Amino acid sequence: SLVGSEMCIRDRSPTPRALIVGAGIAGMQAALDIANAGHEVILVERLPSIGGRMAQLSVTFPTLDCAQCILTPRTVEVGHHENIQLVTYSEVESISGGAGHFRVRIRRHAAYVDWDKCTGCGLCQEKCPGKAPSEFQRYTAPRKAIYTLSPQAVPNKPVLDREACIYFQKGKCGACAKVCPVGAIDYEQQDTFIEVEVGAVILATGYELYALENLSEYGGGKVDDVIDALAFERILSASGPTAGKVLRPSDSSEPREVVFIQCAGSREPERHQPHCSKVCCMYSAKQAILYRHRVHHGQAYVFYIDIRSPGKRYDEFIQRAMEEEDVVYLRGKVSRVFRDNGKVMVWGADTLSGEQVRIAADLVVVAPALVPRPETRRLAEMLGVEIDEKGWLSPADGDLQPVNTGQAGVFIAGTDVGPMDIPETVGHASAAAAKVLEFFAAGK
Repeated sequence: SLVGSEMCIRDRSPTPRALIVGAGIAGMQAALDIANAGHEVILVERLPSIGGRMAQLSVTFPTLDCAQCILTPRTVEVGHHENIQLVTYSEVESISGGAGHFRVRIRRHAAYVDWDKCTGCGLCQEKCPGKAPSEFQRYTAPRKAIYTLSPQAVPNKPVLDREACIYFQKGKCGACAKVCPVGAIDYEQQDTFIEVEVGAVILATGYELYALENLSEYGGGKVDDVIDALAFERILSASGPTAGKVLRPSDSSEPREVVFIQCAGSREPERHQPHCSKVCCMYSAKQAILYRHRVHHGQAYVFYIDIRSPGKRYDEFIQRAMEEEDVVYLRGKVSRVFRDNGKVMVWGADTLSGEQVRIAADLVVVAPALVPRPETRRLAEMLGVEIDEKGWLSPADGDLQPVNTGQAGVFIAGTDVGPMDIPETVGHASAAAAKVLEFFAAGK
């Protein structure tokens, strides 16, 4: 009978396997916590390798520890864990079923490289003549048509960008196939699908940066040498396009004066985003300090509305930037940014002194708002999870159930809920993992 079938389904124990969507620091932390407890994890990442936004950082605040030194052991552990099935360059196509028994269909995009054969030697990338803008380097440098995201990529296997590949666009070249010593290049490769049943789902899809083109009042998208903070992060990184040397994009000269503009698109409900992006004060101070360490004779300026640094040793870090590194903090808004005789002119006001400020800068670094990723909405609708008016995932109870959703067996982790720093993200992810383990332990 129908009643009997319902009772049978209700009495089934949940499948003790978790799906985690997103392999940034939140997804990796949750995956390791669940896997170390003895349960299987399917970890899905849309990019070719794991690490998320943290993989793009130079150092972390307030300790200025190397981000890659912290992250790489974690990515290697995830890549080799016996209980974690890593599914990169992939996206969740559909989810059906319910708590304890979700049926998931995952699309793995064609990499045009047989990863089972590939040894990651890098010859194909070395010889490839095709180039395209690099999203990982935040468009500060091009990448090859066949590429890995970074030298520390996990998995360290390349993918081929069909749109930039000369072979696909013109029917000739094939340099990567000619030099590959193991015959791993496969121009006929197609998308494949994986279908799996899981008991619980964690969404850890992360955040995106508000597009620089939306910030035309700060010269975004139309004035040379106006870049966003993540692009400057790549310039500061030893694995970045300039190997950590501070050079401005337009002419590769060393900038003598750099202006940082905070709250660009944040806390502006009339024109942009109403929320505070939480980490901008800290990473702007970090970048200003790093700039002063690299360019000793340089001068850094920070335009801010007010300083928000509520973490442990965060306020002391801001004071260090002001007092020890001589970073000039100007409380006020920037009114105009334009180019004049090779300089980026920044006009604004210092509301503390009541004076107008005009700076002839060499480089302007804009701290854009953090916003939810577009695919987060699609996954939320697929699972019946609530999102707020801006697209952030909504917990069942922001005070007492910060990682639970209104749907049983579905949990949220990290910055798809809203802006967080790295320690908060890791703690939030471990909380989500604990709730999954509690759900599995409950049995029926």
